[in-house]
Parts: sequence; structure tokens; C-alpha cells
Amino acid sequence: MKASDVRAKTLDEMNDDLASLKKEQFNLRFQKATGQLEKTARVKQVRKDIARIKTIAAEKSAAKKA
Repeated sequence: MKASDVRAKTLDEMNDDLASLKKEQFNLRFQKATGQLEKTARVKQVRKDIARIKTIAAEKSAAKKA
């Protein structure tokens, strides 16, 4: 997910994406613990996507307050 794609979304859409990514992150951690994880790079990618969404959401909410 690119930052430009995230910036084009509304805060509600970002919150929906964030919830689905957190669910995926949980499932990936569970798969890793049970030894069923095949795409290990996906863990890092999901973590970065979560951080990207949180950062842009914070920027948008700060811009609304200002």
C-alpha cells in the first residue's frame, strides 16, 4: 500500500483498513506460533502498512484541528 493511496482515503476508510490489517497481523502471528506461516515477509509488510495508516491519520486529524 502506497502513501498516496492512503492519503486519498477518508478517516473512516483508513480506520476500516486499519482494523482489517490488525486482524491480519493477529492471524499472521498465530500462524507463526503454530509453524504454518509461509510468507514471512508479509508480517513486516503489514506492520509497515499499519504504521503508515496511523501516521497519515494523525496528520489528517491534526490538520483538522489547526
